[in-house]
Amino acid sequence: MNFIIKILITAINAFVLAYILPGVIIDDYFTAIIVAVVLSILNALVKPLLILLTLPATVLTLGLFLFVINACIILISDHFIGGFQVNGFWYALLFSLLLSFFNSFIQKRIFSEEENK
Repeated sequence: MNFIIKILITAINAFVLAYILPGVIIDDYFTAIIVAVVLSILNALVKPLLILLTLPATVLTLGLFLFVINACIILISDHFIGGFQVNGFWYALLFSLLLSFFNSFIQKRIFSEEENK
């Protein structure tokens, strides 16, 4: 159940960010759900491999290179999903940063309330 809630939160945040950021386009809410699912799959399967391959850069930048990896994951998902478009690396990086921030913020509020019940 928590996985579905996290996917829906990510989809809503992605849809809102696509409305705000001019370089990110998501056609409709169903596409936003697909974006959230594909991002979670890529984060589970591809991201660990990218982290391993770029470990020296990640260590040298004290972990800041992980933001670049997240932007690459966004750009990879852009190629797989029709109706989802990111216009360049910098928009992917900004989209990734904001999506991570808002997902963390909202999920922390929702799941900490569930624990307090």
